[in-house]
Amino acid sequence: MDIETELLYASRMMLAALIGGLIGWERERHASDAGIRTYMSISIGACAFSLVSVHSASDATTIAAQIVSGIGFIGAGVIFKEKGSVAGLTTAATLWATAAVGMASAFGMYLLAILTGGLILGTLALHHLPGWKEISQKNGGQEHRD
Repeated sequence: MDIETELLYASRMMLAALIGGLIGWERERHASDAGIRTYMSISIGACAFSLVSVHSASDATTIAAQIVSGIGFIGAGVIFKEKGSVAGLTTAATLWATAAVGMASAFGMYLLAILTGGLILGTLALHHLPGWKEISQKNGGQEHRD
């Protein structure tokens, strides 16, 4: 591999780490169990696997499909039921979507990576809107937790 390719791959990895870290920072600020290190690791890992698949002679779609299902497995581990309500769905969903940030970075889709990260952060910010609490209340006034 030439130095130009390595530098290009390194910049893609840094973008994935930065966006994953920003999403994790938002989650950590709101007391989620998964924070900066988890989200950065997901984004970096998805990026690294994607870069390996791009660089190898194998079919890149095979590895990409395995990333999607593997992150789904991790996400399932953070979902749990507590006192009649489900918790961890947002964390699972954003972990899964953050893997897409890493994959988009790896494939050189910088605008898509940035837009995906921004949309994830925007989605996470929705519950801060005035009136959101009233909209999202469930089970006789008990708010959904995540």
